Amino acid sequence: MQIDLRTVAIQPQRQAFDHLIRRFGNKPASRYQEGSYDIQAAENLHYKPTWDPDQALYDAGITRIVMQDWYALKDPRQFYYSTYTLTRARQQETTEANFGFVETRGLADMLSDELRDVSLKVLVPLRHAAWGANQHNTFICGYGYGTTFTQPCMYHAMDNLGIAQYLSRLGLLLGDTEALDAGKQAWLDDAAWQPLRRYVEDCLVIRDPFELFVAQNVALDGLLYPLVYERIVDDHISVRGGTAVAMLTQFMSDWFDETRKWVDAVLKVAAAESDANREVLQEWTRTWSDSAASAMVPIVELALGANADDAVGEQLAAFKARIAKTGITL
Repeated sequence: MQIDLRTVAIQPQRQAFDHLIRRFGNKPASRYQEGSYDIQAAENLHYKPTWDPDQALYDAGITRIVMQDWYALKDPRQFYYSTYTLTRARQQETTEANFGFVETRGLADMLSDELRDVSLKVLVPLRHAAWGANQHNTFICGYGYGTTFTQPCMYHAMDNLGIAQYLSRLGLLLGDTEALDAGKQAWLDDAAWQPLRRYVEDCLVIRDPFELFVAQNVALDGLLYPLVYERIVDDHISVRGGTAVAMLTQFMSDWFDETRKWVDAVLKVAAAESDANREVLQEWTRTWSDSAASAMVPIVELALGANADDAVGEQLAAFKARIAKTGITL
């Protein structure tokens, strides 16, 4: 018996969901589009929040930023749950390998007492700042509007929780549980940490989710990560024999380089929406970046001493140049 095989092309009756066809046209949608666009809860919310009856449960009017389409604030990384978790899983494997390498080779024991002391004093208390960043981005996700804007903020929140855990592991590796206790005490009582602690706690009471995005993800992260992980860890500790510390904090440097692209993209689109948006963003960015710079000076002094003012000033100038590329002049 002869069997003839032939290929039959079956045309799908639908290229995509209706809401994606209305937005992008009648063509196949990407997974990012399916998991991100036009899925913000906007009606049939049943009740007003009892703690603020004048506000809708998901209310675009809670912020001073006005967008005709909140889905314009897309993530250039196109992260949705699958791509985000796969990316972070690969990075975690690298980080685990770095921790394993430092531990098995005894590199932590090779650090001088001075470098160990500086590393613990500067890095361990920052786990509390990272926890604050986790809380701030969780708030933005809860009260912001538009999934393409709020979804990456939740990923950002979980990233900061991971950073806090990595800093805790670093403290345990370099100084055991005593280092964590000392870091907590420094965060609560040490004069050098009180300006940053106040900054983080001031952010906890900001009600405008977009202003909180600027205060945490733009201003504070934009100064803290280059100052701590580039100027202190890479340029000061590592070149003096503290390569182990650079290995243990590699994730933070790589993470900031990646997330900065998303933060800048959000700023650029929001500022281009209207002159009113640009003026508000300029006001927020100037105010919070000045506060963040002041808060970072005593922390940088722990490592760089008298050179701290120059280092912070140079980084603030670099930050302003970066922000200018988004259309916001400081």
